[in-house]
Amino acid sequence: MSNYDTDVFMPIFDAIQQATGARAYSGKVGTDDVDGVDMAYRVVADHIRTLSFAIADGSCPGNEGREYVLRRILRRAVRYGSEVLKAQEGFFNGLVNVVVKVMGDVFPELKRNEEHIRETIAAEEASFGKTLLKGIERFKKAAQEVEGKVLRGQDAFVLWDTYGFPLDLTQLMAEERGLRVDVEGFDNAMDEARERSRNAQTKQSGGAIVMDAEATSALHKKGVSATDDSFKFIWFEDHESVIKAIYNGSEFLESAAAAIEVGIVMESTSFYAEQGGQIFDTGVLEGPFGSFQVCNVQIFGGFIVHIGSLTGASGRFSVGEKVTCKVDYDRRKLIAPNHTCTHMLNFALREVLGNHVDQKGSIVLPEKLRFDFSHGKPVDPELLRKIESIVNEQIKDKLGVFAKEVTLAEAKQINGLRAVFGEVYPDPVRVVSIGRKVEDLLANPENEEWLSTSAELCGGTHITNTQEAKAFALLSEEGIAKGIRRITAVTTDGAFKAMELARALEQEVDEASKADGCLLEKKVASLKTRVDSALIPAAKKADIRAKISVLQIKVRKAQKKIAEENMQKAVEVATEMAEVASSDGKAFCISHVDVGLDAAAVREAVLKVLEQKGISAMVFSTDETTNKVVVCAGVPEKLDKGKGLEVSEWLTTALGPLKGRCGKGKGGLATGQGTDASHLDEAIGLATTFAQMKLR
Repeated sequence: MSNYDTDVFMPIFDAIQQATGARAYSGKVGTDDVDGVDMAYRVVADHIRTLSFAIADGSCPGNEGREYVLRRILRRAVRYGSEVLKAQEGFFNGLVNVVVKVMGDVFPELKRNEEHIRETIAAEEASFGKTLLKGIERFKKAAQEVEGKVLRGQDAFVLWDTYGFPLDLTQLMAEERGLRVDVEGFDNAMDEARERSRNAQTKQSGGAIVMDAEATSALHKKGVSATDDSFKFIWFEDHESVIKAIYNGSEFLESAAAAIEVGIVMESTSFYAEQGGQIFDTGVLEGPFGSFQVCNVQIFGGFIVHIGSLTGASGRFSVGEKVTCKVDYDRRKLIAPNHTCTHMLNFALREVLGNHVDQKGSIVLPEKLRFDFSHGKPVDPELLRKIESIVNEQIKDKLGVFAKEVTLAEAKQINGLRAVFGEVYPDPVRVVSIGRKVEDLLANPENEEWLSTSAELCGGTHITNTQEAKAFALLSEEGIAKGIRRITAVTTDGAFKAMELARALEQEVDEASKADGCLLEKKVASLKTRVDSALIPAAKKADIRAKISVLQIKVRKAQKKIAEENMQKAVEVATEMAEVASSDGKAFCISHVDVGLDAAAVREAVLKVLEQKGISAMVFSTDETTNKVVVCAGVPEKLDKGKGLEVSEWLTTALGPLKGRCGKGKGGLATGQGTDASHLDEAIGLATTFAQMKLR
């Protein structure tokens, strides 16, 4: 008995059958599942559960990280439903209702969020549905043109880029045809597309202004000097400046009106322009014209471009006007601890994994930080725990964060100084150190003690003391390329939230361990899904998963025991009934056993009657909770193939009053399921009459 042959999945299977009109689920796997229908049932049912719980917990299908995992899951399920089960567009979100009915009492968050879950899945399903059929046709065409049983990487990329087919979905479809995908070719096509995107990009985070070399050269010719941005390190103070140029993306203007997005170049600025992985500042420029909303700040050839537009419906600003820079320091306060923690993380990685670790990139946002580093294999959860602990210890120790501008030559002399390989640094350069003043490092640059100090070349904005970060939670560690790993983490309130969620989930797992039977099974299934998608510390996630694994073993043992007991009970009842029927000279027997919807037990009972008594048999078993019935019929092959009792006809007759149907029988055996067990007596009567008539 598998996890799918339980009360958790059977109602979902029934809903899938009603929505698609496919044959009933029969539990076949591997080569026995010739048409792949049972596999499709399992995929669709499993994925609708996974998505329902993930969305109820706050996740949402998207383009990156865990959000993209959810999108891949959804599209895989929709493809199985459409291509294998022949479902109509929109069927998938309709299954949310049955998930809520089955599990909503135990997990009330499903009931609370039912509409949101359905709407989210419906929107994703509709989006993918627009390209699904065309994508399948495109795949079929590409599959017909393969050479050496390898689907071209470029074709896989087109399916991803144009039709929204995740790579693993294309690989699955290829495997079904005995093909494999050229993954390296796919990666190359992806890299080329990214490069084209970077080169052609004209829009980024609300700012559509890009200043090319010709434009910066024009500024130099106008006598405009590079922007002085040294004031970006001063916090909570307004800064006075002068507009030196206005650029609309194609030409320079002397003035600009409201509702027009432009880039403003000033003599000096307190805004931080996006660079070194740190996101740009936002805020406003105030002047006689009113307020100019700055939504993006970029640097081109030393000129800092403040991108945005006037906030009012009217007004005009001009070159030469004085402005007051008002940075959104509340937003910067969210960014700064994340940036400082990338430095502490860099230090901790080197401490735990070794000196081979080099920074390969980073992104510092208000809500999180991302850090890429060189390392040849996944980082063990216990090592992640140590890394996280080192950062939190530095926060707890309330270390000062110091910065000083020095010559590049001086900076390079500092023992243990970290820099990003391939990055071009200015001269002089800014050194940021944690726990020791930069002056101390410069006074004795070769000191071995500095190997235990975080010191980096950095032009970003930081907190002044590590305690301002409050806490650090390492959420994930994953590979992004050969030899390159990526860590995603959060600080301050985001870290506290992640830790609290981890504690709550672990408590739920501990409480679930006290449950038994069906309740334990439901809780374990839900908790696994929720923990997998939860934004909690990675090391703690590994701990919780280990506890869930123990409970899964307990569930499987209980399922196995129940399956064995059901099998024994069903066989005993059916064979006893067959013994009586055989003694009375009857050529068939009909039994009603009490094993719920355990189709495997019912089937085994029929097989035993055929084997031991050689007479036709039909066995029913009902489930009071769902009012459903599972039925199996068996006929000796000589009767099934001849003019006697045909097994599928016999079973179809019995399933009529039960509002059920069955698949085509094979080898004298057929199984079906009914949705109305209240008419069981009528079904048994019809089956008896039919058999008597055929076996005269």
